[in-house]
Amino acid sequence: MPPSPDTPSATARAVALLRGLGAPGLAHPGGTLLAHLGRVERQLADWGARPALRLAGLCHACYGTDGFATGLLPLDRRADLAAVIGTEAETIVYLYASCDRSATYRTLAEPDGAFHDRFTGRAHVPERGPRRDIAELTAANELDLAREDPSFRARWGPDLLALFTRLRPLLSRPAWEACESVLSR
Repeated sequence: MPPSPDTPSATARAVALLRGLGAPGLAHPGGTLLAHLGRVERQLADWGARPALRLAGLCHACYGTDGFATGLLPLDRRADLAAVIGTEAETIVYLYASCDRSATYRTLAEPDGAFHDRFTGRAHVPERGPRRDIAELTAANELDLAREDPSFRARWGPDLLALFTRLRPLLSRPAWEACESVLSR
């Protein structure tokens, strides 16, 4: 039986996995990668995200990302992550990690906007739910970086505000309000 994302034990199992994979020893704005991942998960919880999205936020860097190349797990171990956080959450982690941001973010809010997978080189058009997940997770991730690193916010804040303005139809109200608040200062 797959793990239930509704239980605090799923979060504890995910944190134990991240610890075992070395996340506490990787430097990241605001401390360590593990600290960042925890803040992203808490931000998603504060916005009312469902459990699977919160777990994906906690593990979003497991395969590396287009903005953070260091992966904790190779892609051939996707089943290992799914065994800890559940299939739905792992699918979100893969989608987030595989996102070719420069090719995808331009049209992500459009119903027929293509999602470009940087691992496979293939493109597809995801349903609205996965597009919302990517937008919400992206907002939680980037806002954490902007809060923790003033130079990041100074350099990227205007571009991020433009991005999230385009993605606004996909963002929850609390996520959009946080984007405006953090990136408009």
